[in-house]
Amino acid sequence: MKKILIMLVSLMMVVGCSCSNDKAADAVEAYLNDYKGLSDNVLEDIDELVENENLTDKASDTYKEVLKRQYRDLIYTIENEDYDGDTALVTVKITVYDLYKVQKDASDYLSSHPDEFLTDGEYDNDLYMEYKLEKMRDTNETISYNLVFTVTKSDGNWVVEQPDEETLEKIHGVYNYDED
Repeated sequence: MKKILIMLVSLMMVVGCSCSNDKAADAVEAYLNDYKGLSDNVLEDIDELVENENLTDKASDTYKEVLKRQYRDLIYTIENEDYDGDTALVTVKITVYDLYKVQKDASDYLSSHPDEFLTDGEYDNDLYMEYKLEKMRDTNETISYNLVFTVTKSDGNWVVEQPDEETLEKIHGVYNYDED
């Protein structure tokens, strides 16, 4: 699921933000506001992402809710802008739902309660996915990260460059901070 979230953001970044911005931070704000505002591009990417998963109808609906809630409730503040000609580094503090912890807790729960995810004596991945997605949808636990976006000026407009995988994982709340 983590790799799929990364692909979703990658699709969004292809479009980038090439709106007229006087400051590099304006481009980062526009980029993040596309998520918060659930722009048409974001909604289309969510639909495409969920359709490509092998989920029940109920799990698909829950997954869409999880993604929409994560984006809509994302909190950010611009902390710093550092310019070097037509390149800038914009530091942003974000707060997102800690979906990594929820997924880890769900996996631990599966390990200690395998009988709850059986149908006719066989493991039922659909039951587990519905359980995990419901936990992701219902969490209120958040985590904050400081991110640095690289922004370049192209044809007079500041454009957010494709973030690295770690940054994308942090935006989605699925970053494995246990490995740090």
